[in-house]
Amino acid sequence: MPRRAWLGWISTLLYLPLLYGLGWLTVQPFAAAGLLSGWRPDQVALLGTVLSFALLLITLPLRLNTVWRERRPWHALGVAMGWGVGLRSLLRGLIKALLLLLVVVGVLLISGQARWSGGLITPVEILNAVLLILGVGFAEELVFRGWLWGELNQRLGWGPRADQKALIAQAAVFSLAHTRFNLGLGPMAGLLVGLLLLGLALGLQRRADGGCLWGAVGLHGGLVGGWFSLLSGPLEINPGVPLWLAGPGGADPNPIGGLLGWAALAGLLWVRRRFW
Repeated sequence: MPRRAWLGWISTLLYLPLLYGLGWLTVQPFAAAGLLSGWRPDQVALLGTVLSFALLLITLPLRLNTVWRERRPWHALGVAMGWGVGLRSLLRGLIKALLLLLVVVGVLLISGQARWSGGLITPVEILNAVLLILGVGFAEELVFRGWLWGELNQRLGWGPRADQKALIAQAAVFSLAHTRFNLGLGPMAGLLVGLLLLGLALGLQRRADGGCLWGAVGLHGGLVGGWFSLLSGPLEINPGVPLWLAGPGGADPNPIGGLLGWAALAGLLWVRRRFW
């Protein structure tokens, strides 16, 4: 591989870790000075993550200008494609997330592995769900289906075959970045497969939306925020629910790691098969 190509790969591999490290280092003087003395360690870590994401937003346009030779960086990332396009894509993604959740919840209720308590979702829980949709959904989609997918295309060479390889590669990185490796072999393998399917589904969602990122934001954030709201409110999962069915977590399972999540995502991939 030519030296220039190696330098390009190193730049890609180090970009996010360096931003994360800078965010973490920025927080440390405040913590050392006692300005964050009332904060829990996880809150301090979250502040560092937020600062890292702010650095990402600041530096992304410059990186796309210099590395991708892209003069419209936010358009290339699928973010700035018009309010109408973005809103329609976001709503389509949210509707798909709702349908997937209905499939999972319906099977759990019919099989007796969950109970509908009828409890209402509180305003605080609704606010948390919205923040998860717009916060976690946007941040992760910008990183994985926005920057990383395009970056991999740069390294693999633009074109249909390169884009296909980049689609699979970004899903694999997404899976590895989110899998909990302390769960044991079975649950870990279940999450790896489920997250890979989710990464592919989110990539195909962006393709189906003509490159607009907001559909993937709605799908991703809707799944995370919707499942959080269901478990916080009306849905009670049987603690003894089989791991192979609902995924790891017992009464607070992650269905991505079980047969239910696999089947729902596989169905979505089948529906989106013409965008492969």
